[in-house]
Amino acid sequence: MPAGDVETFHQDGAWHNRVEGEKGTSSPFKTKAEAVDAGREQARRLEREHIIRNENGQIGERNSYGHDPRNIPG
Repeated sequence: MPAGDVETFHQDGAWHNRVEGEKGTSSPFKTKAEAVDAGREQARRLEREHIIRNENGQIGERNSYGHDPRNIPG
């Protein structure tokens, strides 16, 4: 995960968000949906990628909110 991207993940029975390269995580969320909404807004503000992990830790979804290279097809 590149520095600055926002990651939503499950840990210790709760959902969290963190920005790669920064210490700490967000306050815990009771549901994945709440954490995803907060992480999405944070990624939009920072114009970064939002990586959403499943409860087992695998990447379930990725969304980019800025600074995409224009020379990549697709």
